[in-house]
Amino acid sequence: MLPGMDTPAGGSREAAAAFFDLDKTIISRSSTLAFVPSFYRHGLISRVQAIRGAIAQLVFRAGGADHERMERIKEQVSALCRGWSVERVTEIVTSNLAATIAPIVYAEARGLVDAHRAAGRDVFIVSTSGQEVVGPIGAMLGASGIIATRMRHADGRYTGEMEFYAYGESKAAGIRQLAAERGYALPDCFAYSDSVTDLPMLEAVGHPHAVNPDRQLRKVALARGWPVLAFAGPGGPAGQGGGGLRAGQTCEQQVQ
Repeated sequence: MLPGMDTPAGGSREAAAAFFDLDKTIISRSSTLAFVPSFYRHGLISRVQAIRGAIAQLVFRAGGADHERMERIKEQVSALCRGWSVERVTEIVTSNLAATIAPIVYAEARGLVDAHRAAGRDVFIVSTSGQEVVGPIGAMLGASGIIATRMRHADGRYTGEMEFYAYGESKAAGIRQLAAERGYALPDCFAYSDSVTDLPMLEAVGHPHAVNPDRQLRKVALARGWPVLAFAGPGGPAGQGGGGLRAGQTCEQQVQ
């Protein structure tokens, strides 16, 4: 199994699964940057770094993240967390989860996660963010497991190097490996993302969905006839406002 992947202890085999990107797909912003204020309050970063993080969050929300920006974020995060205590980061994320992440979960995304689970499918979050961030979010949403970036650590502290970077083709490779191990039929599986950088992940399954897509992904989705979902915002009733799910469909109908 790839680093950064967590599966249920029971290891039950299901016919299909649903794979969700996290940032701007399940939640309305960057999960890593969302914890910048918490990291500042607990002394992990300086005031200047916190301000830079807030600016980066605004840029991400406005324009998403293309390949070049993702590479810059990768280098910045790797350098920033060097020397941090793994246990301390996990404590900060867990203790601030309800206040930081719960308010920015798209109601439509939560509805789809619940609908897939009700239909008997396992649900996985597939994210470039670190497993210490993604794991607690997955648990909060009732996900079966995660595929996420894993930072290398020694003596309980991050070294600034990555063991596994869950990005681009690596996300798709993780999905294919998971499917082989658990017996999922990929043509029957679902995937959701907002970014063209996740095109390999979307192409790996039989039911790809573009969620609030960037310009490039919208173009691909429309050309290929993929469903394009518009999530209105966190906290509201699923499927209402700003377009919601596909016109006239409930979450349950969307996952059939």
